[in-house]
Amino acid sequence: MQRLKQLIRSTLGPELQKDLKLKNSYQIPRVTKIVLNQGLGDASHNSKGLSQALEELSMISGQKGVVTRSKKAISAFKLRRDVPVGATVVLRGNRMYAFLDRFICLSLPRVRDFRGIKNLSFDGHGNYSMGVNEQLMFPEIHFDNVKQVRGMDINIVTSTKSDYAAQLLLKGLGLPFKTNEFL
Repeated sequence: MQRLKQLIRSTLGPELQKDLKLKNSYQIPRVTKIVLNQGLGDASHNSKGLSQALEELSMISGQKGVVTRSKKAISAFKLRRDVPVGATVVLRGNRMYAFLDRFICLSLPRVRDFRGIKNLSFDGHGNYSMGVNEQLMFPEIHFDNVKQVRGMDINIVTSTKSDYAAQLLLKGLGLPFKTNEFL
């Protein structure tokens, strides 16, 4: 069993139930999925860049990525319908907990001048989104194999509708927020 999953079941879950005054253990906030998204502006012109992005997402997440395609044509961006524009991976279950554990313990400490993540990136429904400037922060990516440095979005979806409860959950899991203030 994954370390974070065990942490939620043994200590964090009962603490959250007590702090949030929840009557039922099924109301305890949980992480339901993590979505990794990488937008590639030049994917329609550069198929090698798209395949490299899919390969890097697969190495980071441990799961094969999916190509995202444009939904409509926009002539100002020279974009046609159904043209590849990015790559995404949806993580659930043990892979989700494994990725979150590696992200907290290995990837975030590798960021230069890291002082914590913003606690203002909640969406009002208990989900947290953050952007990463480069994929080199992940230990699975080797610097010599990277052709182009690209960023990605990481969305952590929780089972709660409250930003406060989601922040308590993520802080309990070990996400280092900048301040100790809660929403």
